[in-house]
Amino acid sequence: MDTDYKLKEPLKLQTLRTLLAKHYFSGFELAHDTYNALSAASDGKIYYVLSSDSIEKGGQMFSHDPVTDSINYLGDLTDICGEKSRQAIPQGKSHVDFMERGGKLFFGTHIGVYEMIDGMERLPENPRNNYEVYPGGHIISYDLASGEFKDLTRVPNGEGILTMAMDAHRGQIYGITWPYGNFFHYDVDANKLLNLGLISSNGEAGIPGQDYRVLCRSMFVDPKTGLVYYSTSEGDIYFYDANTKGIQKLEGVNLRLDYFGQYDTTSPGNMAYNWRKILWHPAEEVAYGVHGNSGYLFRFDPRRRTVEIVDRITSEPSRRSGMFDQFSYGYLGFTLGPDNETIYYLTGGPVYVNGQRVNGETKIAKGAARGIENLHLITYHLPTRRYRDHGAIFYADGTRPTYVNSIAVSDAGDVYMLARYEYNGRVIQDLVKIQSQLQF
Repeated sequence: MDTDYKLKEPLKLQTLRTLLAKHYFSGFELAHDTYNALSAASDGKIYYVLSSDSIEKGGQMFSHDPVTDSINYLGDLTDICGEKSRQAIPQGKSHVDFMERGGKLFFGTHIGVYEMIDGMERLPENPRNNYEVYPGGHIISYDLASGEFKDLTRVPNGEGILTMAMDAHRGQIYGITWPYGNFFHYDVDANKLLNLGLISSNGEAGIPGQDYRVLCRSMFVDPKTGLVYYSTSEGDIYFYDANTKGIQKLEGVNLRLDYFGQYDTTSPGNMAYNWRKILWHPAEEVAYGVHGNSGYLFRFDPRRRTVEIVDRITSEPSRRSGMFDQFSYGYLGFTLGPDNETIYYLTGGPVYVNGQRVNGETKIAKGAARGIENLHLITYHLPTRRYRDHGAIFYADGTRPTYVNSIAVSDAGDVYMLARYEYNGRVIQDLVKIQSQLQF
């Protein structure tokens, strides 16, 4: 059990403002930490995948109806991919947001079982229990009206789908695989998959200090041009043109900003100069992103080729302390709200005991928090540049949601996440809701 999870203290020591969160039990007792895999759809429901790190059971997909406050089980990822009878490492998770086109949700699958090789999580080379190696991630569609799943394609080389973006108007899906970092392009209507090859040395399959490079977790499409953009650990920005089938570096602009910090791009444990999460703002026709370790919100105009710092959107306690947060990768809970003007961001905040900041490890080797922290909800209204920390988030029993890297906002303004809590003596991760009560 995660011992940090058990750390409690009176709420009055945390912050003057707090938010109350409600956790649900979807029925999956193996539910493990999930990254992204949570979205609000046009039918008003919240869709999510609960991950699994079991070699015998894959990730599970659910929907939540905010009107009836009910949860519906939709399916097992391994079964959906047609691999139920195959004695292979299952489809353990989805690592991407759901993307919608023509009444269907599109998403990708990823591996949830790893093998520690040279001190790092790698694709299993010697699966236990005589299992076959991981078959590779799939692109899946889900029909909102009929509830029908369709297995569209599988990416090559036995890799998982780490990052995905969709040009819904043109019916094109783009992605980055894990651990090597191959860029792929899938044409939905033509049912054709194209592998463009490695984008950043040997990605997270590389050797630290040599050809290791942390991979970009978020991409976006410029709807007007159809170009898709991603970053690299060195801070360069690249784009892919579906018409020419070519990848190019965007010259004249990069993410190597002093405000973001300084990084050894060959070492694991952070996102280096990559943006952590990025989204397209349709009204302004620019992208807004957050740099993970530093927590700076920035505005990226791909047409003018400019990157501008907007504000630091870490929690108020983090801003006052001047320190980076405990989770050095940064947070994926970053989205544009229903008004298309307000960014919602779930981020960390330092914990203080007897007036002293609780410090964690100075360095980590993978995507885990260095120590205990509070979870804060931040909103940032783009037209007025108004930042607001709505406070630290707690469950009714005084414990805190942890390992949060997902977010969805309902039409009513309820904020959803996937977070840890204790169930029947063990820590699982499941759906959590903050009822709409925010004061803007």
